Amino acid sequence: MFKLKRIYEEAAADDGLRVLVDRLWPRGMSKEKAEVDLWLKDIAPSPGLRQWFAHDLARWEEFRRRYEGELYLKGDLLAILRQKAKEETVTLLYAARDENYNHVVVLKKFLENANKKPGKPGSR
Repeated sequence: MFKLKRIYEEAAADDGLRVLVDRLWPRGMSKEKAEVDLWLKDIAPSPGLRQWFAHDLARWEEFRRRYEGELYLKGDLLAILRQKAKEETVTLLYAARDENYNHVVVLKKFLENANKKPGKPGSR
């Protein structure tokens, strides 16, 4: 099972494995307070895509499509997260303020969609 949580929220016992999925470490957050078990920065959107999106909601659909394209190339990291989720709850941590329009929403849906196989863009 995957859960989403802003890294600035308090850690909870039911978070399970806490995985930071941002490329950059969150501002103002100490490593001790973050209680991150694993930091998978390479699963985050590429710097170019992140900068292009710039949290502009008019670009959301295109951002989502492009990020999914990047995720198809990250099969090894996706496999790690899927395996961990079989063993325990995995909480995907992110710093973005917008809880509905950020890369972690796309990542969670991608991870949970059993029909999508990394490396096979035609399987939707």
